[in-house]
Amino acid sequence: MVLLAAAVCTKAGKAIVSRQFVEMTRTRIEGLLAAFPKLMNTGKQHTFVETESVRYVYQPMEKLYMVLITTKNSNILEDLETLRLFSRVIPEYCRALEENEISEHCFDLIFAFDEIVALGYRENVNLAQIRTFTEMDSHEEKVFRAVRETQEREAKAEMRRKAKELQQARRDAERQGKKAPGFGGFGSSAVSGGSTAAMITETIIETDKPKVAPAPARPSGPSKALKLGAKGKEVDNFVDKLKSEGETIMSSNMGKRTSEATKVHAAPINMESVHMKIEEKITLTCGRDGGLQNMELHGMIMLRISDDKFGRIRLHVENEDKKGVQLQTHPNVDKKLFTAESLIGLKNPEKSFPVNSDVGVLKWRLQTTEESFIPLTINCWPSESGNGCDVNIEYELQEDNLELNDVVITIPLPSGVGAPVIGEIDGEYRHDSRRNTLEWCLPVIDAKNKSGSLEFSIAGQPNDFFPVQVSFISKKNYCNIQVTKVTQVDGNSPVRFSTETTFLVDKYEIL
Repeated sequence: MVLLAAAVCTKAGKAIVSRQFVEMTRTRIEGLLAAFPKLMNTGKQHTFVETESVRYVYQPMEKLYMVLITTKNSNILEDLETLRLFSRVIPEYCRALEENEISEHCFDLIFAFDEIVALGYRENVNLAQIRTFTEMDSHEEKVFRAVRETQEREAKAEMRRKAKELQQARRDAERQGKKAPGFGGFGSSAVSGGSTAAMITETIIETDKPKVAPAPARPSGPSKALKLGAKGKEVDNFVDKLKSEGETIMSSNMGKRTSEATKVHAAPINMESVHMKIEEKITLTCGRDGGLQNMELHGMIMLRISDDKFGRIRLHVENEDKKGVQLQTHPNVDKKLFTAESLIGLKNPEKSFPVNSDVGVLKWRLQTTEESFIPLTINCWPSESGNGCDVNIEYELQEDNLELNDVVITIPLPSGVGAPVIGEIDGEYRHDSRRNTLEWCLPVIDAKNKSGSLEFSIAGQPNDFFPVQVSFISKKNYCNIQVTKVTQVDGNSPVRFSTETTFLVDKYEIL
């Protein structure tokens, strides 16, 4: 078998992506592909057509063709086997068999094509091996990256330590009425030392502050006190160099992505001088055949006061929960007052709540194995068929008062079998061929949209589709615990307040 070229083209003969395995000009390959549609006989089903010089072996793929151009003396059976492998590779990298999707992933397809054919001859590989070769996963590379990230973290920690030392020395000097030391020697002045501390501090904490502080003026004249700042610059240059080489650098902001994503989904609110944040997190594990193995929910009310004149207040809590949650107040909160009148206030009424800090005043916990308490039930039914598995999965909202936003139900898929064939679906889906998962995405699940289903087919065994994982966010809490009123301790006059409610998933899976 001598394979000249492999191409994906439109039904009009326009080449979308083409890989030549022998020396061939662009004009030549475009001419061969342009002539291909004219050679096919309408009304007859064939898998190849021939001309005087070449043979076209092809397979229709919706609006496109997968075409192999070979010599006429090649083995047609080997050609057809190779064609089937090419056709299975394309869905691995493209979610839809459309022209723009093929163009977007053209280089991924070319790399995969090169693993199938070398110098015109078929390599003895399968789909799983092609995926492994193109990913180029290396244990040594992972170790090298881990060592390099450790070195970066140590460098940043050293920078922070030096900055704290400089700041502390400057504060001590200011308290004693002395000039801040220069920390540089050899002509460096106290002003340059103070500027250095400010510059280093800014470099370190700028990732933690939402607003970047203006850079301090750099002192005129040469000063070796800037060497500490230069060290931070060297680390930044090193990180930039890693990024230019295609490395993924974990910055201090990465650990905050979950909370930032939560803030994006939460509607912007006008924070009053008295602001409360009500947050609940759920951990749930169910069996695939039904039954709740464990469900644990933790909730908390965080109080933030930004004006000290509202420090002496009481919170009126309305608890409509009927699920049997366990409530616990802060040790400084008057527990008898809360038990008798559902009021949250300090034991000593003369004292004030802390200002400009988040204080947890009430927390609750619910742990159960009662199935009726499951907020969102997931039922996954994989059944074996002749070509693999037919999977039916459905959801149902059991708590009608909840409104779940950005729901993502993640189903694992077997590796090396291509993309699933979607039958019926409520909502949208995403197929991640790298992680071998199918994500079922639903923007909103509420009382008006409390159930839905997804059907798809793919090769595999029933155990391949577990565990199913669920994530969502809600602006309504699961346990009906709310703050309805805030009043002053003196005079019992009402106080304006704002509330922010969030219900999140810590872990939610069906095993």
